[in-house]
Amino acid sequence: MRGFALIAALFGVAVLAGLTVYYGFGPVMAAIASSRWATALVILARAAILVGAGLGWWLLLPAGRFRPYAFVLLRFVREAINSFFPLAVVGGDVIGARLLAQFGVATNLAVATVLVDIFIQVLCLIVFVLAGVGIVASLVGNNTVTATAIVLLAIAVPTITGFFLTLNFGAFEPLVRWLILFGEKRQWRAFAHVADLGGWLQQIWRNYRGLAESFVVHLATVFFGAIEVWIALAFMGHPVNLMEAVAIESLGQGSRSAAFILPGGLGVQDGALIAVCALFGVPAEVALAMALIKRVPDLILGVPSLLGWQALEGRHYLVTSK
Repeated sequence: MRGFALIAALFGVAVLAGLTVYYGFGPVMAAIASSRWATALVILARAAILVGAGLGWWLLLPAGRFRPYAFVLLRFVREAINSFFPLAVVGGDVIGARLLAQFGVATNLAVATVLVDIFIQVLCLIVFVLAGVGIVASLVGNNTVTATAIVLLAIAVPTITGFFLTLNFGAFEPLVRWLILFGEKRQWRAFAHVADLGGWLQQIWRNYRGLAESFVVHLATVFFGAIEVWIALAFMGHPVNLMEAVAIESLGQGSRSAAFILPGGLGVQDGALIAVCALFGVPAEVALAMALIKRVPDLILGVPSLLGWQALEGRHYLVTSK
């Protein structure tokens, strides 16, 4: 598995490097240099996005029982793990649930909130991608994009429906067994107590206000992500309007999610951004420069988040070993 992860990472890097060589290293670097403060603003925007995602996660719990700072902190950790170690798929989310228990949240409740949080995020991503496809189809009339939307619906709707039914009607015993096995392999004793996960899931599903608030916050956060595209292209002298930015970002995010085996969707997301930007008259070298700028927050925010994860693990080890 580790060998495959390394191969996937090298493949993604090779694709990204190939795109840079194909469109010209000089023009791409010149476009990045012309962006001035765009990179710093994109980093701030990404941080705001993750803060929003953390608050959306926190809203799933009963009001007033827990402070939101732990959820925000661990949302950064979840994102970093899932971006740098993509073959874990939801490994960052599972680890986030386990770490949440260190902040006083019952392990069963932590796991339940993460599962529902993933469901809401996937649902919001589908809405976001379909919105982007609709914008592209209406503005440029691309039949290929319309066909892509039909395929996406054919795959996504049954998947998200199945996920909902599994969580909401108790058909999650295989998931519970997997969580226990996942924890046992890593000697996470807390995960031996997730057998009553169903009761916590039902409590979350009955918290209609929390679900609605979480969905609204997550959806707003996902759409706010388009500001990264808008900022980068505006600073490089190729501005797009907000609808076009939504279309570009949504299809880029969709491609990144589809290429989950690659770290951060390396190469795939960048190629998708180039293709969609071309529909709006953005030169390929500028689109690639924008894609590279959007990767800076992955490192600037991701590396400290991974270090924070290890610090939390170390603190927990010292406490439990006494």
